[in-house]
Amino acid sequence: MSRRVVLPVAAGVVVLGGAGAFAFAYAGEQPPSVAHSAARYAAPDGDRSGSLTFTTDVKVSSGIKDVKVLAWPANSTFAKKGLTAKDMAAVDSAVCKPSGEDTVRCTYTATVTRADAEGSPRGLWHVAVLATAKDGETTLDTKAADFTVA
Repeated sequence: MSRRVVLPVAAGVVVLGGAGAFAFAYAGEQPPSVAHSAARYAAPDGDRSGSLTFTTDVKVSSGIKDVKVLAWPANSTFAKKGLTAKDMAAVDSAVCKPSGEDTVRCTYTATVTRADAEGSPRGLWHVAVLATAKDGETTLDTKAADFTVA
């Protein structure tokens, strides 16, 4: 093969290899993604406590560090000022278990007492999720799922 052919081919291989390495490195730095979220609320009945159960799938290539969950009424101050990651810092965490190659299934369950139910605003509620990857990337979904308190 002549030098005129070898040098451009070698340069092309180097450029394509560098682009592939960049794409691979960039793909590893993607923030977590939250999908397939659902909330189920059961009000207390008689002597039986109620519950709130929330599930979601979180996909993250670097691994999951933490998934925080907060249920909030649609007519609260969060609706006006917006919910932030800082607001989520001290809330409860979900329990996550592997469910695929880069995916975990996270479940959060809370007991709802009669006093809790009587003191809670009626109407639409949202569930917010803050997913934090092991590499520090975060995703905040302020309205991952909804439920109604009657």
